[in-house]
Amino acid sequence: MKAITTTYHGPTNSRGSRIVASEPDGKRITVSYNAALNSDKNHAAAAVALLEKLGWTGTLQGGSTKADMVWCFLDKAAQITVK
Repeated sequence: MKAITTTYHGPTNSRGSRIVASEPDGKRITVSYNAALNSDKNHAAAAVALLEKLGWTGTLQGGSTKADMVWCFLDKAAQITVK
């Protein structure tokens, strides 16, 4: 099962702010940051754009790291319960 990582890149002299979504095999997509959305929704939009580009389907759950967001597919066979 693959995960998607989304990373924010701030503006430069030649490009505006953007989110890069990538997967472990190196496929990636860059999406312009939409100021009308909050940070989490911008990261989600980038993850969805990569899913659509790759033709993947499923339900994702996102979580934050210090610098990125990671999106994992929900798969009951791979779930664990901690009590």
